[in-house]
Amino acid sequence: LQLTPSLFPQSAQTPHRHTLLRQEGEQPRVKMTERYDCHYCKESLFGKKYVLREENPYCVKCYESLYSNTCEECKKPIGCNTRDLSYKDRHWHEDCFKCFQCKRALVDKPFSTKDEQLLCTECYSNEYSSKCHECKKTIMPGSRKMEHKGNSWHETCFTCQRCQQPIGTKSFIPKDNHNFCVPCYEKQFAMQCVHCKKPITTGGVTYRDQPWHKDCFLCTSCKQQLSGQRFTSRDDFAYCLNCFCNLYAKKCASCTTPISGLGGSKYISFEERQWHNDCFNCKKCSVSLVGRGFLTERDDILCPECGKDI
Repeated sequence: LQLTPSLFPQSAQTPHRHTLLRQEGEQPRVKMTERYDCHYCKESLFGKKYVLREENPYCVKCYESLYSNTCEECKKPIGCNTRDLSYKDRHWHEDCFKCFQCKRALVDKPFSTKDEQLLCTECYSNEYSSKCHECKKTIMPGSRKMEHKGNSWHETCFTCQRCQQPIGTKSFIPKDNHNFCVPCYEKQFAMQCVHCKKPITTGGVTYRDQPWHKDCFLCTSCKQQLSGQRFTSRDDFAYCLNCFCNLYAKKCASCTTPISGLGGSKYISFEERQWHNDCFNCKKCSVSLVGRGFLTERDDILCPECGKDI
């Protein structure tokens, strides 16, 4: 932050010398009833300097005693004939308005403050400003800086490790204590999707040791995204379960829906026909025939009890 002191005179009412008016050719004359006295000490102001405050005249001595500000540096009053420099309700003589460290004058110059001490921009920077992570030089107050994970850079020092161009506010990717713009990172480090041949920067999928974008890893049949769901393959082509079952799975002889056989699910096979475990039941009494003897009548299967009359 750079701050510039506001410079104020001691008062809008500067000292004046009272003069008597007369017509040309006349001798100066003052009536005894026309007194012009200090509002505080009542001493006459004729021929003296004075200050007007709220339409009341004060001799210089009374005004300075009653209304002058005290200098923050030397603790002495700031008189009417002295320039009063003010900052945040604090006041200084012009000669006292200096840098706390190097003692150089700060009048009409930018300055900073720390712990209520005045500092020139150079001293403040050397003492308190961040150092550039790249060039190790001070980042001056008011200049633009870039920050990442506790480190700071001059804007011109925050560059891509590969192309050396300033990154500015563009996206970048850190790697091995270096920063890379996205195009350079993709060229140097990113894997390429086996499907679209473009770099994979985030959210890739590996299938058969090959990298894919999530958006590219789709069911061969319905083109639904397979990332995050169960799938299987046939002839190295990936399929969602629904498409695989509809295209390749055997159909249950009872319910006619596909038997996937995936995930360890069991099924019954007999004479080139298959049944889901839950569908392998007696045609007449519906009792489960899994693990039991059974008889066949044409396309039907029967338990021994129902098949006695065959």
